[in-house]
Amino acid sequence: MSIAPTLRQYLIAENIQYDEIPHELTMSSTRTAEACHVSGDRLAKGIVLRRDGGYMLAVMPASHHLHLLELRKKLGEDVAMADETEIGQLFRDCAHGAVPAVGKCYGLDLIVDDSIEAQPEIYMKAGDHETLLHLSGAQFARLTANALHGRFSSHDA
Repeated sequence: MSIAPTLRQYLIAENIQYDEIPHELTMSSTRTAEACHVSGDRLAKGIVLRRDGGYMLAVMPASHHLHLLELRKKLGEDVAMADETEIGQLFRDCAHGAVPAVGKCYGLDLIVDDSIEAQPEIYMKAGDHETLLHLSGAQFARLTANALHGRFSSHDA
């Protein structure tokens, strides 16, 4: 499948420089990081949230787990994780469970965990389970320039 068409068009329109990294089929961010010999701290994963009748995307390292309570402190009490059906409707051109860590091209606001922004380079799913995108930290910062920021995750033990 490679890069989801919506994502590809957006990256081209925004003049974002990236490399495609093909890899064996994986079904989790942790396995993807292992297959590509990439630190999970540098692999950005997107988690779709339901908020105030709409949706947004939380972006954090694959090596971290989400603290919903922290997000509720930042965003308000009406925050929950979206279900698979909702995610499929938002990311129609992506494989099930392969959400890119980019929201604007899918009409979603972002909140980015501070820990991912400290990384000099970022990897993220391209919309399938066999392709990663590699971006410089500066290119990722351009993609997330208008995002909310904060701490809402912690490193897995």
